[in-house]
Amino acid sequence: MNRYWSSVVRGLEPYVPGEQPKIPGLIKLNTNENPYGPSPKVLRALADEVADTLRLYPDPNSDRLRAAVAGRCHVKPQQVFVGNGSDEVLAHTFLALLKHELPLLFPDITYSFYPVYCGLYQIAFQRIPLTAAFEINLDDYRRPNGGVIIANPNAPTGMALKVSEIERFLEGAPESVVVIDEAYVDFGAETAVGLVDRFPNLLIIQTLSKSRSLAGLRVGLAIGDAGLIEALDRVKNSFNSYPLDRLAISGAVAAMEDNDYFEETRRKIIATRELLVKDLRGLGFEVLPSQCNFIFARHPGRDAEELARSLRLRSIIVRHFRQERINQFLRITVGTDGECGRLTQALAEILGD
Repeated sequence: MNRYWSSVVRGLEPYVPGEQPKIPGLIKLNTNENPYGPSPKVLRALADEVADTLRLYPDPNSDRLRAAVAGRCHVKPQQVFVGNGSDEVLAHTFLALLKHELPLLFPDITYSFYPVYCGLYQIAFQRIPLTAAFEINLDDYRRPNGGVIIANPNAPTGMALKVSEIERFLEGAPESVVVIDEAYVDFGAETAVGLVDRFPNLLIIQTLSKSRSLAGLRVGLAIGDAGLIEALDRVKNSFNSYPLDRLAISGAVAAMEDNDYFEETRRKIIATRELLVKDLRGLGFEVLPSQCNFIFARHPGRDAEELARSLRLRSIIVRHFRQERINQFLRITVGTDGECGRLTQALAEILGD
């Protein structure tokens, strides 16, 4: 441990991202990337942006992108915030809106960046256990708190709450900021964006990494009351006043505007997911109901870590978590039909052995 580190750094347990191995012929089903490339309109927009203007700073407010998001989501531009991926948007949210005397509440099994941000910003927190069926029960969050953050659909379980449940919770929690992290919402769940005009304490966070195939461009967004957005802007402008570069802004605008391509690839992934679930259940797996571009599955007779190791030997990687309660599950990204077919064939061979 370096003697020059601050006390904050000494106490941090950083987030560990999914592995990005460089293995020829790899079927990579561990980081929930979209198996289909970006919209051709995005690629054209990026090519057009590679010009002499790169010598100039980008728009610090990303007004063109905020307007595109506002139009797509039927809100006002002043209700939109954008940043370098939803992780940066989350980071600003934790500092701007979730740092209070009472503890922040989030599920015990959820996106593992949440406790990392609490450590970074020294935010007190409580983990609320999922039910025995791995569901979020919002009634468990009706206790004194400094804010609530819920991933919906939840990760890594893939399970989602209905918007009516979120609405009922908000009606009884006017004093708390409630953040709904909708990174995977486009794969079958309901967005709560329609509630932001009624609840000034609600913030929705989304990303273009998953459903719009832009994980490599790093674009995230938040939608909420203009007062919440102003708080995020204050933090952003105290940290990095030019968060999105010219390429990211142009590519993201094109992605938001090409709804036909978005719908086409989204439907493909949902169809492949349902086929994958059917095939895995046929092999004896228990699969939680997913509304994401991944599934969460375990086999009653085989150790999850051993299954992941055996798949890796066949150049297929999936995500295994060592966390208590879920250490016998595998999180498997939905790839193409061909990739998922190879996965199930490999699992059949492994189980046969």
